[in-house]
Amino acid sequence: MKAKIFSIINILLLFLPWTILLLRLNDWALASPTAEILIGVYCAEMLFGGVFSIYSYLKQGKSSKLMQVCLVINVLYAAAALFLGAWMALTAWM
Repeated sequence: MKAKIFSIINILLLFLPWTILLLRLNDWALASPTAEILIGVYCAEMLFGGVFSIYSYLKQGKSSKLMQVCLVINVLYAAAALFLGAWMALTAWM
C-alpha cells in the first residue's frame, strides 16, 4: 500500500512543473516581482520532488520500472532547479 502511495505522489510530482507554462500565459505572471517568486516556488517544488523521489526509491527497496523512470526525471528536474536557483541568485547579486 505504501509503495502505491509513493508511486502516485511521484507521478503527480512528475507533471507539476509543467503547470508553469499555463501560469505564464497570464500577464500578471510576467511582471518582475511575481515572475521571480513564481520561478522560485517552482524551483523549490522541483527540488522537493527530486528529494522525495530519492527517499521513496530508497525506502521501497525493490521498485517498479515506473518508479525508476519517475526517479530519473525528478532528479533531472532537481538538478535543473539547482541550476536555475543559482542562476537567479547570481543575477540578483550582480
